[in-house]
Amino acid sequence: METPDYYLPIMPYLIVEKANEFIEFIKEVFGAEEKLIAPREDGTIMHAEFSLGKATIMFAAANETYKSFPCGMFVLREDVDTVYHKALARGAVSLQELGEHGYGRSGGFQDKSGNQWWVTKLD
Repeated sequence: METPDYYLPIMPYLIVEKANEFIEFIKEVFGAEEKLIAPREDGTIMHAEFSLGKATIMFAAANETYKSFPCGMFVLREDVDTVYHKALARGAVSLQELGEHGYGRSGGFQDKSGNQWWVTKLD
């Protein structure tokens, strides 16, 4: 297999409950673009890849063998306010209100799978 141009030297790999809901969340909130979905025999997601700008998130649906576990991610965005409010509208819980910090405008939220997202627009 030739390495896809959207691969980076390190990428998060998540195991999530309700993978289809997670897909809708990252598409709606971040505008994530589907690159690959490989199903298991039972139709659940064995492996998926979605791009957020230059970055790629890989994930699979949790099952008996691979248990769900949360992850924290730092995301640079110009549209921090939009992303933050879209996430809350899709059921995310605020971890840090949007605000100005010494490094830029930032806020944090947790999605329904327990993943923490820290979105920031650097000054």
